[in-house]
Amino acid sequence: MTDESKVILAGDVGGTHTRLACFVLINGRPKQLAMEVYPSRQYGGVEEIVERFTDTYPQTFSAACFGIAGPIKNRICKTSNLPWVVNGDVLDGCLQLDQVGLLNDLEANAHGIAALEQDDFVLLNPGLSNPTGNRGLISAGTGLGEAALFWNGYRYQPLSSEGGHADFAPRNDLEIDLLVYLLESYQHVSYERVLSGPGLHNIYKFLVATGRGEEPAWLRENLEEQDPGAVISKAALEQHVPICEAALDLFVSIYGAEAGNLALKVLATGGMFIGGGIAPKMIEMLRRPPFVSAFWSKGRMTMLLKDMPIWVIVNDQAALLGAALVAFGQGEPTP
Repeated sequence: MTDESKVILAGDVGGTHTRLACFVLINGRPKQLAMEVYPSRQYGGVEEIVERFTDTYPQTFSAACFGIAGPIKNRICKTSNLPWVVNGDVLDGCLQLDQVGLLNDLEANAHGIAALEQDDFVLLNPGLSNPTGNRGLISAGTGLGEAALFWNGYRYQPLSSEGGHADFAPRNDLEIDLLVYLLESYQHVSYERVLSGPGLHNIYKFLVATGRGEEPAWLRENLEEQDPGAVISKAALEQHVPICEAALDLFVSIYGAEAGNLALKVLATGGMFIGGGIAPKMIEMLRRPPFVSAFWSKGRMTMLLKDMPIWVIVNDQAALLGAALVAFGQGEPTP
């Protein structure tokens, strides 16, 4: 199917960046005409970003859909990591459309898997994929998102969730100490408090505060001036700073464990996908035991998990492509 006369607007609204792009549909696949990336916190709401984009690229859109990092109810989303309320009715007016589609960002990401190419994935575990089995998607970035996909007879249909906000469940003495430390700052300690960019910083602060490593003075200065999660990752992967390596090892192990939890909950015999902005930057670490061993280590269910394929999504536009597919009518937005 080719329809270059129908131009749609798609958005991926995250806590750090908001991506907007316009697409046409060629042979059933979205083809991008233009895209812009905006720093989310520099704007008062997504409507401001939409107005800026449409000023730059004047266009009459046939439809629009946005993937948004937060739960959506009655076409309204209070974003989890931004002080925004996104209202579908307001966006309808901004774009002069009957009904703009709103999706949870992980739901959009899950839709986007169908639009990706083979090179957009890195295989961590080959497993024995069931071609119509359920799939799971977990994505750590500014926050932590989780979603499921089920085969509806002709394509995979995503199910959104807010599983990233479920209770963090420690597995050993070290993680119990981490939970106790975090409870001093948070009434509720979710997996997102650990598995995200800010979560990596939380793990690092825990290790420093409990005397499990020394913090170099130059690193302390960098953490104050730059994004802490990025600083810790770089110091671990490139500069081999022991305290940062320990923080990243613990992060990766907990990430593998929660990915395995999700795989069990949705019975992901069709495979698990690791999305988000963090995983593509540490592919080699994810190949090593801390991640995969924690994913598999589920007692009597270990062999079930070893048969599940695991892929890392390395295309950072998956959610944008998913929102585009829904705008073209190849999926359903959240009511």
